[in-house]
Amino acid sequence: MFELRRLRLLHELALRGTIAEVAASLSYSPSTVSQQLSLLEREAGVALLEPDGRRVRLTPQGRMLAQHAARALQLDEAARAALAASPGWETVRLSAMPTAAETIVPAALTLLARRAPELRVELAELPPEESLFELWARRFDLVIAEQYPGHSRELRDGIEHDLIGEDPIRVVLPPWEHPLPLHELRERAWVLEPEGTAARRWAVQQCRAAGFEPDVRYEAADLTAHVRLVASGHAVGMLPDLIWNDEPSPLTVADLPGSPVREVFAAVRTASLADESVSLVRTALRDAFAAHRRRAP
Repeated sequence: MFELRRLRLLHELALRGTIAEVAASLSYSPSTVSQQLSLLEREAGVALLEPDGRRVRLTPQGRMLAQHAARALQLDEAARAALAASPGWETVRLSAMPTAAETIVPAALTLLARRAPELRVELAELPPEESLFELWARRFDLVIAEQYPGHSRELRDGIEHDLIGEDPIRVVLPPWEHPLPLHELRERAWVLEPEGTAARRWAVQQCRAAGFEPDVRYEAADLTAHVRLVASGHAVGMLPDLIWNDEPSPLTVADLPGSPVREVFAAVRTASLADESVSLVRTALRDAFAAHRRRAP
């Protein structure tokens, strides 16, 4: 009989690629991970790992067992979710993108404090690209992320996306300027999110559709830096309405062609759908976002 914790190590190795990354993710030492994988090999009776330079890689049998391990972990999570439906609450591990962590999550926690005061929610603020991977790897139970028009997030087996709401995206200019259409900003310096992010790819495409390549002079993951660079007159940018929370924008705001919106969604493993604790958090997030949209200036 396979030990489930060792199967998880194999599953993590298939996801992360190195023993060092598996150890860091699960707070083990690399030697402990190696020892447990050696014991799993003994249980399996076949070689699961083979040398690959200074690292190791999965053998064909190792990859096959890792696929079975993913299903075993999903069944284990479903069983725990069914048990969690009985009286008593589980801890919900939540990861949220920065704009959600700073706006709708506090409001959702306020709702949960009234609806389920004994429910414990733990929050980490991470970019969607990282948090969605970690959800798949079972570090989190629930993730708040976004996707832009025409740029859907990767769909992974065993993960469900649940729309929370739509968040308009607009051009932002220094506060003393008048609104300008996008095509008139071709000569301006821009601040955008870092290369490789969905927000950066989408924003660049909007500029190209308007007939120019943006001069991205500044890049920052923290949208507060965007606001300050625009407010001081050094750049223009594109920002979602959610960043303003319930306050009026301190910047000049102009609509983009077609009035685009990004979709804010909650991602959860399908094995957790029966977990009442996770369902309560999802509902609170939807309610908090809806209340924010009603109050939006």
